[in-house]
Amino acid sequence: MEVIVPILVQLVAGGVGGNVIGQIVKSLNLGPAGNSIVGAIGGIAGTWLAGMIPGLDGLVGAAAGAAGTAGGLDLGALAGQGATGLVSGGILTAIAGLIKSSMAKA
Repeated sequence: MEVIVPILVQLVAGGVGGNVIGQIVKSLNLGPAGNSIVGAIGGIAGTWLAGMIPGLDGLVGAAAGAAGTAGGLDLGALAGQGATGLVSGGILTAIAGLIKSSMAKA
């Protein structure tokens, strides 16, 4: 259970970030399903990449290591993973939307 919760937080936050970017910038919109899928992938990938960066690894990587602490999960790490997933899901959706828009023009 302690392993699944951070992954779900990253997936949901990434999907939300993708949908927010799709709604704000209409030219990057991939549709609700596309925004959600690309955003969720971005949420997982971005949080994984942020864990590799010194200084950010404590923010996003502590949720898995805190499984043995009282209560089972570190809420600060989950919040960090959610914020990272939100931003990275939006970024990946924007990149995919730019690629889609540029291919449609060609």
